[in-house]
Amino acid sequence: MKNVVLIGATGYVGTALLNELLSRGHKVTAISRDASKVKIQNENLSVVEADVTNPAQLAKVAEGKDAIISAYNPGWANSHIYEDTLENYPKIVKGAKESGVSRLLIVGGAGTLFVKPGLRLMDTGTLPEAWIPGVKSLGEFYLNTLTNEKELDWVFLSPAANLGNLKPGVRTGKYRVGKDDLLVDEKGDSFISVEDYAVAMIDELETPKHHKERFSVAY
Repeated sequence: MKNVVLIGATGYVGTALLNELLSRGHKVTAISRDASKVKIQNENLSVVEADVTNPAQLAKVAEGKDAIISAYNPGWANSHIYEDTLENYPKIVKGAKESGVSRLLIVGGAGTLFVKPGLRLMDTGTLPEAWIPGVKSLGEFYLNTLTNEKELDWVFLSPAANLGNLKPGVRTGKYRVGKDDLLVDEKGDSFISVEDYAVAMIDELETPKHHKERFSVAY
């Protein structure tokens, strides 16, 4: 069993990751600015109040752990989500490096996946305008910062274009794995439940198959 730090444990994806981790018996230290927001009670769960955008605080919490899983998001309703993502995610990377933990698994976005050669999803004009700042900032972090990170053994896991309709769904334990192209089914849909996205992430935690790269999952 792994001993991991989970960033963003109270969010949509983070909650699914926390449930999956605990269901498999892993030890989890969830970092939250407000510990009261973590409602789950489990003997393998510890909740720590810390600012993950403070590298020293993150490093102190993560020291000695096996991995850090980050579902960090400054909030879709945050009018500064673009700026905050680009400012804060490098701080999380810095904290991970200072902690001595080599493995960093990041909840990525689908925006940088290619829908056809040379055209990324975020540039198709099909995404809701309100999503664009968050989608593009995470994409730019991946393309401009993370791909140049040589010290950490990182992965950036991109979901399907539709991640569970942003609602609780069904855990089937099944998914397909891709790389940089958007995965679609026989109907042309790109979908995965947030529960199966979490399965894929924790499968990668338990049995690493990707190193210093992005991969993607969908049905």
